[in-house]
Amino acid sequence: MDPALSRKMLRTLEPYHGMIYFVPEANDAYERIGLRGRRMGYFASRSAAMGAVGADVVIATFFNFFPDVVRRAIPAAWQHAAPTGVVDARLGAADAALRRMLGDAITSDAVREAADLARAATAGCFPEGRPLYAGHAAQPWPDDPHLVLWQAQTLLREFRGDGHVAALVAQGLTGCEALVVHEATGDIAAGLLQASRAWPDADWAAAVDRVRKRGWLTDDGSLTMDGRAARAWVEDRTDELALACWQQLGEAQCSRLRELVRPFSRTIVDQSFAFALPWDEN
Repeated sequence: MDPALSRKMLRTLEPYHGMIYFVPEANDAYERIGLRGRRMGYFASRSAAMGAVGADVVIATFFNFFPDVVRRAIPAAWQHAAPTGVVDARLGAADAALRRMLGDAITSDAVREAADLARAATAGCFPEGRPLYAGHAAQPWPDDPHLVLWQAQTLLREFRGDGHVAALVAQGLTGCEALVVHEATGDIAAGLLQASRAWPDADWAAAVDRVRKRGWLTDDGSLTMDGRAARAWVEDRTDELALACWQQLGEAQCSRLRELVRPFSRTIVDQSFAFALPWDEN
């Protein structure tokens, strides 16, 4: 099986899960249980499956956020809401958002079939070296098929994400340096990654300097041949490390899963909120 298939699966399925970081239902749910602000809601909701972890665990597993912005949210979040309550709030927000965006389609045969396939793929995942995946995998499965599909994609994307962090570490990159390399590909608007991960100008400039000293950046800030090779190694290794779950499913069923989920992902992407996640209609 071609490792690049794992990237295609991510790009088609990710909107179905990733909407939880953008929809208003999520922020409203977190505010109702006492979490204050979008950043606290984000860090707490994604890490709660691991329990009441400290800031350093979130810094390590999320990898590329400015540490102080994490420390302003964690562990303070656990003083407002227990992790189990945060997990429940997140699932409730996913339910409400998917019902709003997909309407009657959530009870369709397509959703039920996709849920079965995606859940079957998760049987190929494993916890060793995958802390975010392991935390979410320990949560009980919901009953409704549209939430089974959402939970399955949560596991699949965190399994891949843990592997991506491992590849970045193996390449010797810090979180900020990884963002600098990503921006230098030209695939994302300049300044967006620095702003969204809250890196101060001085720290960002220092990371740029370190990446340039490796010989990975040109004078105009784009990647050199060595930089492109290093970036490609990380992406290819990430694909390879994520392949286990898709091998579990098989190529024909992977193709069927993409076919089933594509219309749902397209509908989600077409919603009015600012969606900034991987997406591929092919």
